Parts: sequence; structure tokens; C-alpha cells
Amino acid sequence: MEKELTLRLSTLGHPQRLAIFRLLVRRFPDRVPAGELADALDLKPSTLSAYLASLMQSGLVTQERVGTSLRYAVEMTALRQTFEYLLLDCCRGRPELCSPLNLDLGDTIMSDRKFNVLFICTGNSARSIFAETLLRETAGDRFNVYSAGTRPRSELNPFALEVLKQKGHDTSALRAKNISEFRGPDAPEFDFVFTVCNQAANEECPAWSGQPVSAHWSMVDPVKATGTPAEKSLAFQQAYGMLLRRVAAFAALPIESLNRISLQRAVDDIAQTTSGEPA
Repeated sequence: MEKELTLRLSTLGHPQRLAIFRLLVRRFPDRVPAGELADALDLKPSTLSAYLASLMQSGLVTQERVGTSLRYAVEMTALRQTFEYLLLDCCRGRPELCSPLNLDLGDTIMSDRKFNVLFICTGNSARSIFAETLLRETAGDRFNVYSAGTRPRSELNPFALEVLKQKGHDTSALRAKNISEFRGPDAPEFDFVFTVCNQAANEECPAWSGQPVSAHWSMVDPVKATGTPAEKSLAFQQAYGMLLRRVAAFAALPIESLNRISLQRAVDDIAQTTSGEPA
């Protein structure tokens, strides 16, 4: 086992292999196509292939063929073994030595207050706006809800606004916001951060203070839908329906009684088990 762990640490010592690994961790539990990894990290396909081969040889990454596409995911068991080795062997089981944030994964996250939740997308014009609206209007007594974009558009998508109005939601206060609004000393400290588009999850962002529980809820971008207005509208209806199910599943979690590990597993599972047709 020590030989395997030494190989893993050596493999991650290369900056670009580490960048691939970090991106796959952010995207977990997704399996990410090789082409998307190459685009996100600006790597030539041949270079990416060599780095992925090293990561797979060390057991940190797995490969799966889906049709003609090769897709990659982090091997979470190997990742856990690596951290356990560092904590239990190198640190002799003393988390205060190796964890400056002193994050106790066995604790429940709190709470005698509302939970702060942030949904992130690239444009903040449709999917993250749907999620913000749905959680606020269905469970606003328990959550303070925000959304933002890494590169937000100046206006919300008209198809998204129309779907929200058809469902009876108040859209008067909605606007596209940059993620920078939620950083700095006056920003809320988030308990949960969700990315709802692949591009935002692929981007390198600083860690959030307070170590919120985070998850990636991958979704097809309805803004990219083509065809007739009716066909485009259907894409937004489908996105709304999927987010309605995910938000409802999240709001139903017994958050106060779950420790961080169980809660993280639950929010990851939501992305894998909730889908469907428009509501």
C-alpha cells in the first residue's frame, strides 16, 4: 500500500496532472469527456492523454467508454486512502496538525439560523436563476438563497423569465449577478454552494470561506437550444422541471441531523437520482 501511495503523491507532484485531478474532483461524481478536459485546461489531446494515463496508472482516475467518447472520473476510494495515509501515518492521527481549518467531518453543520445557499452558473441567466427562485419560494423560511455567474449576462434569458412567470413566480427582483458580489468581508458565509453548469464547475475559483458543503448538479444548458421558439421553450421547461426535483430533494434533507460526510453524500446523490420531464 505504501508503494501505491508514494506513486500517487509523485503523480500529483506534476502541476498539470494535479490540475486535471483537481478539476475531476470538482466535477465528482460526473464522468468528464476527454475533449472537455482538454478545452478547460488548454491542453493538447496528446498531452492530456499522457497525463491521464499516469493518473490512471496510479489508481487516482478511472476511464469509461461511452459510445465513441472516453470519459474520466476521480477514483474516490483511492483519494480517501491517500488522505487517510497522510492523516493517520504522517500526522499520527492528529487532525490539528494536518488540518489548519480544523474541519470536523463528524459534526453536523449547525444550526440556530437560516442556511445560506449559493447557486453558480456561467451566465446567471437561466439555470441558477431557476434554482434561486425555486428554493427561495419553496423553503425561504429555512434558507437565504442567492445565485451568481462567473461571466454573467447583462439580462436574464427571456425564455427563462417566461417559464417562471408561467409557473406563478415573482420575477421582479431577479437580476444577473457576478460571483464577485459574494466575496469580501461583507458577503454572507455560505453553508452550501452548488454549480449547475459544467463550464462554471470547470473554472478555477478560490475556495469559499467557512468550507461550505458543495456539489455539482450538471445540467444541459437550455440557452444553447436551437429550433423553433416552441422547441427552445421546451428546453427551458425541462431545465426548470429537473431543478424543481433537485431543489425539492435538497429542501427535504434533515440537514440539522446529518454530519458533513452524510450531507455531502446526499447532495452528490441528488444530481444522480433526480431528473425528469418539465413540471
